[in-house]
Amino acid sequence: MVTAERQQQSAAVAAPTRPGRVRRLRDAARYALPGLAAYALIRLVGVVVLAVWADRVGVSPGESLAKSDGVWYLAIAQHGYDGYEKTQSNMAFFPLYPGLTAALDRISPLSTRDAGLIVAWLAGLAAAWGLFAIGAYLHDRRSGVLLAALWAAVPHAVVESMAYSETLFTALAAWTLYALLRGHWITAGLLCLFAGLTRPTASSLIPVVGLAALVAIIRRRDGWRPWVAALLAPAGWLGYLAWVGSEVGRPDGWFHIQSAGWGSTFDFGVYTVSRGREALAQTAPPQLFVVSLVALLALMFFVLSVLDRQPWQLLIYSGLLLVTTLGTAGYYQSKARFLLPAFPLLLPAAVALARAGWARATTVLVAVVAFSTYFGGYLLLIWPWSP
Repeated sequence: MVTAERQQQSAAVAAPTRPGRVRRLRDAARYALPGLAAYALIRLVGVVVLAVWADRVGVSPGESLAKSDGVWYLAIAQHGYDGYEKTQSNMAFFPLYPGLTAALDRISPLSTRDAGLIVAWLAGLAAAWGLFAIGAYLHDRRSGVLLAALWAAVPHAVVESMAYSETLFTALAAWTLYALLRGHWITAGLLCLFAGLTRPTASSLIPVVGLAALVAIIRRRDGWRPWVAALLAPAGWLGYLAWVGSEVGRPDGWFHIQSAGWGSTFDFGVYTVSRGREALAQTAPPQLFVVSLVALLALMFFVLSVLDRQPWQLLIYSGLLLVTTLGTAGYYQSKARFLLPAFPLLLPAAVALARAGWARATTVLVAVVAFSTYFGGYLLLIWPWSP
């Protein structure tokens, strides 16, 4: 049963749906402000240090923040999809993030790169708000603040400030899960639809919405709304895969592009275990060692999440993300970045720090932020490939 205190917190966190929504939204923003401020401050520190470091080595900070996958996303925003003829087709990248970037580019004086960064930064704030909402709803306001802060300070958090789609997907996933926890079926279905247009890892979110809807239907709860949520949730993901399939001329077109062009296939973790063993047994670049460490910590935090009896919606989402990320061959150096949307894994740490008190929590955060800030600079200015 939800306690009266949690109901009050939920009313403050939730997006309004009744008259007076402007006032309610203002109250919700005020309630979430510490979490948003903590997230923004940590990311600002990371970007400022990166800018100073880049200037000293004669590199453009803006170009650094739009490198690797960012180049592909910005090219899609400028020129659209290139078709299937190329060895590495940009149809592997889902359309919502470059679409929003293109829209902002067309209605503003910003360059395409700046538009992409603005979209990613705003999505990062939306994600931080969603993380705060979940932490405050399940535990308390302090846990929500620390959940948002920890997500801003993970080793690969610099990606949250890049022209990448991780922040947008995390925002949509977080608010989808929050809507599910609150029983807002239509909102959850719509947000999941858009998440399915953002990243292929929506395959970890769609089953959660579908299963939650199935449970509600079997129990005959909430009338027709779970049915609509179940129909909406996979529409974006399936729709994009269907379009790519029609362009390629085969129903598995997107998966074929991933395999033939990008060398990405599902092998149940054989590749990840092999590369992880190599990274830990040999002299490897810091990036590969950190990726291995993040993968091990992610598994540990998943077990802790189970022991903490985290809501099953969050557990299934995190578990499926772990399976799809660690079970896919290729791009070992990016595994930790692919796990950025698995934010529920940070909840045990956020709750523990909240209970430890602000002094201890701040001490831990400062140390974590210091490492994340340095490592972000390393990823963009020293490490030569995609973070």
